[in-house]
Amino acid sequence: MTDTDERPTPVPPPASTVPVAIVTGASSGIGRAAALAFGAKGFHVVLVARGAELLADAAAATLAAGAASAEAAPADVLDAEAIDAIFDAAARRHGRLDVVVHAAMVMAYGTVEDLRLEVLDRVMDTATHGTVRVSRAALRHFRAQGRGSLVIVTSLLGSVAVPGIGAYVTGKWAQVGLSRILRLETADAPDIHVSTVAPGAVDTPIYRRAASVEGHPGKPPPPVDPPEKVAAAIVRASEHGSRRVSVGPLNAVVVFGFRFATPVYERLVGPLYRRFALERRTVEPNDGNVFAPSDPEVR
Repeated sequence: MTDTDERPTPVPPPASTVPVAIVTGASSGIGRAAALAFGAKGFHVVLVARGAELLADAAAATLAAGAASAEAAPADVLDAEAIDAIFDAAARRHGRLDVVVHAAMVMAYGTVEDLRLEVLDRVMDTATHGTVRVSRAALRHFRAQGRGSLVIVTSLLGSVAVPGIGAYVTGKWAQVGLSRILRLETADAPDIHVSTVAPGAVDTPIYRRAASVEGHPGKPPPPVDPPEKVAAAIVRASEHGSRRVSVGPLNAVVVFGFRFATPVYERLVGPLYRRFALERRTVEPNDGNVFAPSDPEVR
């Protein structure tokens, strides 16, 4: 059964006093940093990602950071049945579910015309359908217990347009719209919070693991923040129920240019993308980790 509408409303056992966080995309980058941050606060942490080897490593690091427990739960966020099972198991085990952080994402370099349709669809599906599946699983449990915090990691690219990464940008715009819908649809539950954290460029493996038909691998354009900075913002958003948090020294400037100096922005964004978002070395066209976890050595 994959339709969560048909699943019974969860009835958790008596809650423990230790809070619980589920983090998707937790094997690397922002998701891994978020898992460690909640671990350092003494949470039970359930880590979700596709790659079992890196996920196990992240769970061990989370436990070492101070987590009450850290469970690696390999799954693809597009697999609704697997996601529901992970959430249900965590609620049964701990009797509560306090925070869900959705940070899973894949990326592709190439124009909408040049990318294979299957790659284009998969990147957008991971952002849109993956976010829907995780959000529905989270809200089902939050509704049952009357509280909870869902934090969706979006991006500066959910507020601007950049050529050459259209699949990723489209997916991030969809996440922003979905998060606003979810806030409206949970307005009847004041203790359920839906937040977005929108980072600019962050030093994570997503660029190196991305699919590409550009002939050059991607890289984070400067200025680049560490994933720990974004993780700290995620923790704060979960604690305060923030609607939207932006992380990045130039985010506001870029959004202003996109909205209010559009001709200048559109003239500059293409050359700046090619200069600062692509490496000089060449690579053959590839699917990166869009369809399957990449080599664990690519961190």
